[in-house]
Amino acid sequence: MRKLTFLLLIFPVLASFISCKKSFLDEKSDSAYSPLNTFKNVAGLESGIAGLQASVREQYTMQVTQSLLAIFQVGTDVALNGLDAGEAEPFQNYALLNSESPAALNYWSWSYKVINNANQIIKGASDNTSVLTTAQRNLYLAEAKFYRAYAYNFLVTLWGTVPLIDQPLDVPKTDFVRASLENLNSLINDDLIFASANLPAIDGVSKPGRISKEAAQQLLAEAYLRQGKNDLAEVQCLNVINSKKFSIINARYGVKKALAGDPFSDMFTDGNLRRRQGNTEAIWVQEMEYNLPGGSSSLDQHRRVWVPYYSNVAGLLVCDSLGGRGIGRIRLSPWVINGLYKGNDMRNSKYNIHRDYYYNDPKNAKFGQKVVPLAADTLYKIVPSTTKWNHYLDADPTGNGSYKDLVMMRLGETYLLLAEAQFKQSKLGEAATSINVLRTRANAAQVTASDITLDFILDERVRELIGEENRRMTLARTGTLVDRLKKLNFKDNSTVQSYNQLLPIPQSEIDLNKDAKLAQNPGYIR
Repeated sequence: MRKLTFLLLIFPVLASFISCKKSFLDEKSDSAYSPLNTFKNVAGLESGIAGLQASVREQYTMQVTQSLLAIFQVGTDVALNGLDAGEAEPFQNYALLNSESPAALNYWSWSYKVINNANQIIKGASDNTSVLTTAQRNLYLAEAKFYRAYAYNFLVTLWGTVPLIDQPLDVPKTDFVRASLENLNSLINDDLIFASANLPAIDGVSKPGRISKEAAQQLLAEAYLRQGKNDLAEVQCLNVINSKKFSIINARYGVKKALAGDPFSDMFTDGNLRRRQGNTEAIWVQEMEYNLPGGSSSLDQHRRVWVPYYSNVAGLLVCDSLGGRGIGRIRLSPWVINGLYKGNDMRNSKYNIHRDYYYNDPKNAKFGQKVVPLAADTLYKIVPSTTKWNHYLDADPTGNGSYKDLVMMRLGETYLLLAEAQFKQSKLGEAATSINVLRTRANAAQVTASDITLDFILDERVRELIGEENRRMTLARTGTLVDRLKKLNFKDNSTVQSYNQLLPIPQSEIDLNKDAKLAQNPGYIR
């Protein structure tokens, strides 16, 4: 298997310790900085965790073509392809989705890279010869186990049963088989239970961006929901909420508080996304920094994927107020644009869903007038879009990527996971109460027990989390991808089949696994 058999995935941070001296070519394999002896003290493990964080961040910032992110949205109920579909094309035309899909291979490989890197830290920190106190050992184990569980939960949700690797791979292996769902879930649950017990609470993390107890609890709630352990999921959500460490943002705050806007849009304004910047909903934020070594993994492409290619229309110039330079890789589905929001829902305000454009080039004769787009321009140039990924730097106005922080978990989703867990236990009134926390903030009409269905909860997730959640993963987890695609995204529903609920295992991994049968997911011939 390409990423599993041919190389031990070494942390990026270790590269700085290795020179190109002649001794590097000696047959002796253990350098002074090999994982065998590096991850046995605080300095080595701190470097290892930094490398692991960088690997995890590559899920959204890996240096491949910009349409890769689109597969999480295209071919679901919320989005269609826009400009140059690339890897995303098979997820709009499912007849093209097969085991040679570049996107499937990229994310499969990413997952096992994270897992193998986490396994290296777990092995090093577990070694009795490590120079660590018990508290230090448990902290590094907890962080690494969180990330391993994160990657495995991603794999199991999108592919089903997959090979289980709980030890570092430092020699080629060509006899992988798919583990049972029971064993995979046990590993995920055990890792997250350990992480929850040994990670510090959010205010006690050593550095911004480090994983907290509450992040582990939220991920465990999501994993429990996928497994149908709804009562346990409810407990984990309540642990986060009742910690009193977080609160729903109901008032204006931050760098643009004095400007036009609303509390919901403030959460996604650059300079407001971190906990120490006033974001009281932030549970896990991957912080990005412009022009700082290590400040980003490649370049984040969210802005270019989500923000339309308005700058390709004569009379429109790239600017901060229009979101920076996007190229419209995807566009919202007609259902999201026209059918999702009701009444004066704040989440549909002009500060959160950008619908209207006005010519902003003073040299254009139509300066100041509203843009009436040509039919062709409504494919990706002038389309409604979420403003969550708006990002602009004066120093880099047409940059290839952005440096906006990645909010991985926030309290708004905690309430939605809680409502789902309550609904699945027939606690409809309690589920309505949980959802109304968000609807109160949004000035949306309150709901009652009679309104609560799984479809309603999934709708509410879009209203609250469009542009944030991995929508494909949510629908795969709930087993609703195919049904909701057929019902709500008429542009993308003609070729989807029931087996497309899961992704194909990359053919290259199957072919390299010559000493055992790595079975393909049903329905995918190749």
